[in-house]
Amino acid sequence: MTNLMHGVAFFLVAMTIVAGPAAHGAQPARLSDKDIVDAYHYFLGRLLVLRQEHLDLQGTGRWNVVVHREAGGVAWAHPSLDITYSEAWIAVDKDSCTIVELPVIRKRYYTVQVLNSWGETVANINERNFPQHPAGKFGLCLRGAEVRLPEGTLRVDLPGKKSRVLMRMELGADPAEAVKLQQQIKLYPTGKPNVEPAVEIQIFENDQLPRIEAFNRADAILASEPDINPGMEPLRAKARAIAKAARDVEELKRIDEVIVKQAIPRLQQAVARLGTTNNGWSRLATIGNYGPDYLTRTAVNLAGIWANNNREVTYFNSHVDSKGERLNGSNVYTLTFPKAQRPESLARYFWSVTALDSVKFQVIENPLKRYRLSSYSKVQPNKDGSLTIWFADKQPEGVPQTNWNWLPTPAGQNYNLTFRFYGPGDRVVSGGYFPPPLIRKN
Repeated sequence: MTNLMHGVAFFLVAMTIVAGPAAHGAQPARLSDKDIVDAYHYFLGRLLVLRQEHLDLQGTGRWNVVVHREAGGVAWAHPSLDITYSEAWIAVDKDSCTIVELPVIRKRYYTVQVLNSWGETVANINERNFPQHPAGKFGLCLRGAEVRLPEGTLRVDLPGKKSRVLMRMELGADPAEAVKLQQQIKLYPTGKPNVEPAVEIQIFENDQLPRIEAFNRADAILASEPDINPGMEPLRAKARAIAKAARDVEELKRIDEVIVKQAIPRLQQAVARLGTTNNGWSRLATIGNYGPDYLTRTAVNLAGIWANNNREVTYFNSHVDSKGERLNGSNVYTLTFPKAQRPESLARYFWSVTALDSVKFQVIENPLKRYRLSSYSKVQPNKDGSLTIWFADKQPEGVPQTNWNWLPTPAGQNYNLTFRFYGPGDRVVSGGYFPPPLIRKN
């Protein structure tokens, strides 16, 4: 059986189980190719988060339980080596909220990011957004729920019953203190929420995205979590219409073909072209909160789920030098910030730059165990007040090994750079700033 016929056959069987035999009567209106592409790009965004729910909670049922990750772990893709992570899946309902308790955290970046089941950031709990209540108890509650909270608890309403929570805290100059504060973070429900089982789906890999079978349980999936962005109902209706196409085998084949030949390639192109590029660096203008831009939301969920918005942290990524040529670890590159725009002046908290391999996007091993440079590295400015960072596989000529301005790169291999500004200034957030270009020196 061909892949196309397998997908169609799987979809027909699944839809028969879910919806029963097709009823007689008028056939639904034929969807255009654009309708199918739009529906797929919209619906897959929800499916990616649902997949993550299954993967994270498979067989554990660990709702409303915080997990403190080891600080500075280097095994992840796109790791942030400057912060500690704690995480949880939370469930709330009309009778139960979830309490988050934060210790007093001073002069250190932190946030408790709350995302809904579409990958939208719905809250960031920190001293910037809650200056009158930066620490203590916060009650995460379903909007409209009449739940009595402990005295002194600040209520934060959520749009849905399930959320993902990611807590980040700056390691800074005293990582041991950061870990101590991390361990004081608590999370627990006020009652016993009724947790609805995740809608069953076929688990897929990013390099083998689902086709027509993605819509097997479209009605149940769409009903399981509201979309906080207005104007999405026409797209939801198109997704439901694809699910109803099981009445017509030929139409089903056509829809699957459009998904394979148009929707998936266009999504892959959107992932490859995410963001605006300048000086060889790219950044996402829309991230964390997407409004009507559902394609970017799905592309971000596919490329790096749980993204926060630019006001918390702004990311710049580069894989090319000033001439547009691919970064190679055997070459020597410099990144020079003028005196008036040194990176520490562009972030309220701190900056960092990390070198990652171009396949798994993990840190690059080197004898110095030096995986990134940051505000807390012993970088030295030039005599004129500017700052130069070097990227090379071995000690650049004229740069002493004790100088932290050098970040090792993989000899003979392509690599990527990620530059982060935590608590970015307005010019960085607005898109008016990009890091300087990378200049090849050999």
